[in-house]
Amino acid sequence: MRSAPLAGGALALALLAACGSPDPQTGGEDGVSVVTTSHPLQFTAEAVAGDRAVVTSVLAAGDDSHGTEVTTRQVAEMVDADVVVHLSGLQPAIDDALDARPPRHLVDAAQYADDDRDPHFWLDPVRMASLGRDVAGELAEVDPDGSEAYRAGADRFAGEMERLDADYASALAGCRDAALVTSHEAFGYLAQRYGLRQIGIAGVDPEVEPSPARVRDVMEVARENSVTTVFFEETANPAVADKLARDLGVETAVLHPVERVDEGQDYLSLMRENLEALRTGLNCSA
Repeated sequence: MRSAPLAGGALALALLAACGSPDPQTGGEDGVSVVTTSHPLQFTAEAVAGDRAVVTSVLAAGDDSHGTEVTTRQVAEMVDADVVVHLSGLQPAIDDALDARPPRHLVDAAQYADDDRDPHFWLDPVRMASLGRDVAGELAEVDPDGSEAYRAGADRFAGEMERLDADYASALAGCRDAALVTSHEAFGYLAQRYGLRQIGIAGVDPEVEPSPARVRDVMEVARENSVTTVFFEETANPAVADKLARDLGVETAVLHPVERVDEGQDYLSLMRENLEALRTGLNCSA
């Protein structure tokens, strides 16, 4: 039977109640335990830890990072985990829980999100590589015998992120300063890394309806920059993006913020889908 989801206050109380749980036995037959709180963080931890750790996430496939519902069972797993990898500021209920019962070993990925309004640092592969090295360091604190394996895992992960970064830089080299019109401003880190100008119809929060004046401003910028595609998220209401594209006489295309990952997808596959969409949809010089 699935445990009931808990809101912030109840979650914090549940964590306090769990304080009497015994310390985990590092290096047991199931290895080191790692709990993550979003899909990009899980992808990183799994890549770095390899088979020395059991990595789980509070999100199931198809769940969105912003809409996290944490169960009493997941509370206990976070309390007992050897390492928690979390992004503070993204999920207030989990923030409250971890404040009430600080984990023994926490990697807070918020250090890579230098814009307080925009948490989507993981859309920059270079920042992801740095996160991998931090995860390796924390795992080595818990499991010193595995330090070389974690370092090697972080090196492999960094190499994969470097290849992804190189592919983006090469494919988008002719797009520098191109206008990237998106349904909302979730792609600032990606735009900054590859020299694009993000023009969001809505702000960082996709639930906030853009004003008519904002839509007119975006339409003017799009026309001035000969924009050929308006990008929107698959999980968001595309109505505003569709209308803007129709009024401009241009195409629409999906761009993933990689907050929700369905079965058969992962961070890398969605980032490569994004690259193809950008390569096709941006107005770039040859």
